[in-house]
Amino acid sequence: MNERKLLQLEMDRTLRPEGERPSSTTVMTRRTFLHKSLCYGAAGAATYALLPLINTMDVAFAADGQSFRFAWLSDTHLYPKSLNTRFVDKMVRAVKEIQGMNPPADFLIFGGDLAQLGDPVELKLGAELLGEIKIKKHFIPGEHDWYLDMGKTWSKMFGAPPWTFDHKGVRFIGLDTVSHGPDYWTARKMTPQERMGHMATLDGSVAGPWAGLGSEQLKWLNSTLSSWGKDKPVIIFSHNPLYEYYPQWNFWVRDWREVHEILKPYSNVTNIHGHTHQALYNEIGKLRSIGMLATSWPWPYAPEGVPVLTRPMIRADPGDHFDAVGWSSLAVSGMARVEYEYMMWRKEVFATAPVDSGTEDNRNQILSPRIADRL
Repeated sequence: MNERKLLQLEMDRTLRPEGERPSSTTVMTRRTFLHKSLCYGAAGAATYALLPLINTMDVAFAADGQSFRFAWLSDTHLYPKSLNTRFVDKMVRAVKEIQGMNPPADFLIFGGDLAQLGDPVELKLGAELLGEIKIKKHFIPGEHDWYLDMGKTWSKMFGAPPWTFDHKGVRFIGLDTVSHGPDYWTARKMTPQERMGHMATLDGSVAGPWAGLGSEQLKWLNSTLSSWGKDKPVIIFSHNPLYEYYPQWNFWVRDWREVHEILKPYSNVTNIHGHTHQALYNEIGKLRSIGMLATSWPWPYAPEGVPVLTRPMIRADPGDHFDAVGWSSLAVSGMARVEYEYMMWRKEVFATAPVDSGTEDNRNQILSPRIADRL
């Protein structure tokens, strides 16, 4: 067994202690299929061995019978309009739909990768489009936003994470998983454009394992949670997933041990993340993780490391650039539930055969569960 597989097994042994699950207050809810991409997952494999299409998921409490709704938008990957209007058009559509929510969302989380190459022109374009949304907005960066000028433009325009706020009985935390990449560019005398080019490669492999929180932010996370009840709901936003999905594409954070050691005492933690450009659900120990859609393009599922009950999205229609992408709405009800929806712009959602998703075709994309899930 190679070193990578041994690492995956170590992660599973460390993060999935026998008998531990996320809070039982969170359950999967069967609903009618409504022509939108909606959440599926690993809640009770014995009960949901053949999971139906569902469109909601309960993830947290609302305190004192209060209800609220918030929206998520991420991975817009904007180029200047002179180079690419397709990504702009899709972000415009998402912005209009979020602004048109009725009742309106209490706030918007932007989950990173607003720009494609970190160009101030791209970031200013994104800020202009987001300005149409009149609700409160909170921002976390993606690697595409950061590595041209090491976050200077992003921080000036949107503020620097980490941040936290409490809203109607839920503690929300925004993390920076992108800015702590090991410095290999200085010794190579790279220009800012060369550095950004390395970080922006689509499979995330050129720059090595750059995703992580770093020691100072880990201390901050521990301090921020220390004043919060161990059983009270926490929702953590990050660009990269906080668990091992596919390290080869930086679909993880390299300091996962430290992250999960901090989160271990808390029984009701949900991580909502971008970066993967696909609908995902996973449980490891007490942590549940939800992967969000992009507006730019749908990313293929990793050839190895996919959660066991993942149902692939149908391969995107190359003739319809609005296909298989979108944004997300989360509504916390006074009945202590959060209704969670992927607002995907397609009528048919999940693949019914491997070939439909491009996971078993001539491109050698062989979808298989995480190594630890197969043992």
